Amino acid sequence: MKRSLLTLWLLLTCAAAQNVVRVTPATVQWGYYSAEAKPALTVKSGEVVTIDTIVGIPDMLEQLGAAADDPIREMKEMYAKVKDRGPGPHFLTGPVAIQGALPGDVLEVEILEVRLRSAYGWMMIEPGSGALPDEFPYLRKKLIRLDQSNMLAEFAPGIRIPVRPFFGNLGLAPWSGRLHSAPPGYAAGNLDNKSLVAGTRLFIPVQAPGALFSVGDGHAAQGDGEVCVTAIETNLTGVFRFTVRKDLKLRWPRAETPTHIITMGLHESLDEAARRATKEMIDYLTTERGLSRDDAYMLTSAAADLHVTQVVDGVKGVHAMLPKAIFATGRR
Repeated sequence: MKRSLLTLWLLLTCAAAQNVVRVTPATVQWGYYSAEAKPALTVKSGEVVTIDTIVGIPDMLEQLGAAADDPIREMKEMYAKVKDRGPGPHFLTGPVAIQGALPGDVLEVEILEVRLRSAYGWMMIEPGSGALPDEFPYLRKKLIRLDQSNMLAEFAPGIRIPVRPFFGNLGLAPWSGRLHSAPPGYAAGNLDNKSLVAGTRLFIPVQAPGALFSVGDGHAAQGDGEVCVTAIETNLTGVFRFTVRKDLKLRWPRAETPTHIITMGLHESLDEAARRATKEMIDYLTTERGLSRDDAYMLTSAAADLHVTQVVDGVKGVHAMLPKAIFATGRR
């Protein structure tokens, strides 16, 4: 490793070690994002923060055979001590306030690292939920061992799924009041987008002063759609760099991976979600790449792929993925 790269790595490691948010009753919002929440941590733009998360019901996990670990102990503490719950089901760690973030800005969330906290994941069929509620009107639960050395999920004998951990739920506070943690929206939230892995940058419009970022709903693996309501849920630690972008103006969340630009459409109607993802891609191509609207529309048709993000969160998601390799020059 070159000296300059080693120095940068050490600086990031030290910064992340200093800015840590653990799971405690004082740092968890159970089922909501809130503009009135007291920050668990306040950092400057450009700083790095490490955040632990949990997902699950401790009694259920132990009944399924999960060995007690720190996340299960933390879940038990949440059930014992946190009385302010809902309306959503998610444990969200945070919020982290970023100095200088104001409504109308964009918060750039760089996902530097996502680590497994547990050697297990779990799935559930919830009665009356999912893409096929009438065909699966009963409860089923399943524990899945995670092979951390080889990053594989052992779903069943002879079936192994690659582990690509990501957070299903990461977002900002609304401009006022509380926001349900289940339906995704303008402030991101429960996107359930499996492309938001380490190395991705997520751009979220800021609604409340300080932005107030929270994260949870860790996933070891998920298919586009998340049709039975759960992915392979698991406990994760994320390392994030937060940057206030006053040079960007966005209506909806947007993301950039090392290989793709991702625009997002969110709506109760899957058709409207697809239209919104398409319109957002046209907006990106006209504002960032200088194309006319006609050329942007045609390029989206020729090169972008529409994926169904999820269909089970009340508000459905479609994301458009445009490969950056089609551009001969770098980002404008």
